[in-house]
Amino acid sequence: MLRSDVKKVGASGQISLGKQYAGKTVTIDEVEPGVWWIKTAQVIPDSEMYLHTPEAKASLDRGLEWAMAHPPKQSDLKALARRVMRGK
Repeated sequence: MLRSDVKKVGASGQISLGKQYAGKTVTIDEVEPGVWWIKTAQVIPDSEMYLHTPEAKASLDRGLEWAMAHPPKQSDLKALARRVMRGK
């Protein structure tokens, strides 16, 4: 879908894309002088980038498979306390 609008860059160098984009993160690529591609984007914090590696995906997949094969069950807290006290 091609939609074309005419906007005027204000004195501060800003343009408005419309309220539907308020608060969105965008990337702006200058493909040649005076020509920009503006795309909505999502940013991944550096501290979470490792989650998007093949190794992390494989580890998460294994964890999810294990969780599906081992449904939750009620814990015996007294037995757990005894194990902790014995160091096991």
